[in-house]
Amino acid sequence: MLKVILVVVGLIALTIGIVWLIDKFVPKKLKPVLNIILWALIIFLGYLTFDSVYGEIKFNKLKDERYKKVIVQLKDIRDAELAHKTVKGQFTSDFGKLVNFIETGKFTITQRRDTTVVDEELTKRFGGVTMTKSLVLIDTLGFVSVKDSLFGADTRYKTMMNLPKGIGPEGSKVQLDAGVLSESNIPVFEASVDKEVILFDQDKNLVAKEKEVMSVDGVRGSKLQVGSMQEADTKGNWPKNLSTNN
Repeated sequence: MLKVILVVVGLIALTIGIVWLIDKFVPKKLKPVLNIILWALIIFLGYLTFDSVYGEIKFNKLKDERYKKVIVQLKDIRDAELAHKTVKGQFTSDFGKLVNFIETGKFTITQRRDTTVVDEELTKRFGGVTMTKSLVLIDTLGFVSVKDSLFGADTRYKTMMNLPKGIGPEGSKVQLDAGVLSESNIPVFEASVDKEVILFDQDKNLVAKEKEVMSVDGVRGSKLQVGSMQEADTKGNWPKNLSTNN
């Protein structure tokens, strides 16, 4: 973008210089026509410069608006996946199973308490002198619905895999993957949407540039994602300004 602006500004400066030269050295009969042509060219180049700058401003505003909407869904998916792992010990790559889990799954409410009991083996070793040991007991107090805990009466979890209307071609969905790390066997998941899908109707050059962003104040990489299939990480790759809760 900066290169384009510099080129256009350079052309404008060159055109103004040509106008000055014409005014100095071209016969008076030809000056009016050439001046009109050159000033028209200056105005056109000025418009291109303005349109380039304003076009990128509009792109960035629209991009951030769409990212924020997709981030809301990615955070819902993350919450659901973390609940699934808490109850079942693993993540899932199947949205159907995840939705069913939200509707039927339950968290176990437990209470931890410390207690002291007689250690019979040590008591025998010490000739009948009573010896004790400390134990941690986990009491089950009850169960609570996953759906009520995460979403209450809201049913948005049923469509959290579908991109909002106007974002992506019709029928576009969030990509979901899950598994374990090969070396440590730690469960991992990743939910993502390619930037090219989110910005499907925008200028291809601006989209290509956006996919190469690696700065901390932008969405790093070619896609908007939460979680990772390469490491045990459940964070999103978006900056704080796009979400009040990362």
